[in-house]
Amino acid sequence: MTVTDPRRLREIVDEICDRMAAETDRGHVADYIPELAHVDPRRFALVLSTAEGNVIAGGDADTRFSIQSISKVFALAVALGRIGDQLWSRVGREPSGDPFNSIVQLEHERGIPRNPFINAGAIAVTDAILSRSEPREALGQILQFVRFLADDDDIAIDPAVAKSETETGWRNAALANFMRDFGTIQRHPEKVIGTYFHHCAISMTPRQLAQAGRFLAFDGALSPGGARAIAPRMARQINALMLTCGHYDGSGEFAFRVGLPGKSGVGGGILAVAPGRAAIGCWSPGLNAVGNSHLASIALEMLADRTGWSVFAPK
Repeated sequence: MTVTDPRRLREIVDEICDRMAAETDRGHVADYIPELAHVDPRRFALVLSTAEGNVIAGGDADTRFSIQSISKVFALAVALGRIGDQLWSRVGREPSGDPFNSIVQLEHERGIPRNPFINAGAIAVTDAILSRSEPREALGQILQFVRFLADDDDIAIDPAVAKSETETGWRNAALANFMRDFGTIQRHPEKVIGTYFHHCAISMTPRQLAQAGRFLAFDGALSPGGARAIAPRMARQINALMLTCGHYDGSGEFAFRVGLPGKSGVGGGILAVAPGRAAIGCWSPGLNAVGNSHLASIALEMLADRTGWSVFAPK
């Protein structure tokens, strides 16, 4: 049975938070980005933002964290709003089956990234946004879009994280230069990479993340029947890609266990979507072997099981 009662949802969130607090295996923080190496792995938060307008939060729901690759969802929405289906001539829509920063497939597939959620694909999406903007303006558009979705101007780019990524992101620079050689990206790689690093450095709380994800739960609208952020067709496209590609080479496992569209980031966050039900922000900094939050993945499996929210569950 699908759970919608806020009191029962409150019980479920509290139960999950208690379970996660007791876990001893918390994964490993993304220490290859120096600024993320110092994040406390004991942190955990789970926030539901429901169709009825209820926000049910547990744990460290108001602690800021670096959303990292979750920003690719918002950048994709901006790019689709800018150039529509033209984007798909430069970025594929298939799972990669390889690590998020792999260069192997790019060589075999002549510079076309498999999907917009691996690093190469997100760099190509960023280049598409830059086709009509300079970096500062493009960053402003992405950031303003996230603030609009969350209805919260207290969301910002963390300059220390952006600097840390810029100083260590040589593999991403290689991806950009490789794609520039094939014509997949058209702006100077340094500009594209700088813009990409900065939107990955957006900092927000799990509560803000759940609010910002509502447009994907309600067919592109900010609430059921409310103001529209993007077209329904675009929202469905993004959800489909989140389900099949949102967790890198762990995407199939996440779909199998959780059954919800989701996008992870190496900052430990996961944005998940229960279509028609809720948007979910979950965060725990420690990662598993494929770069997804260890505890957030477990927590979302528990949530889907207890609520019946899996997209594969009978309606």
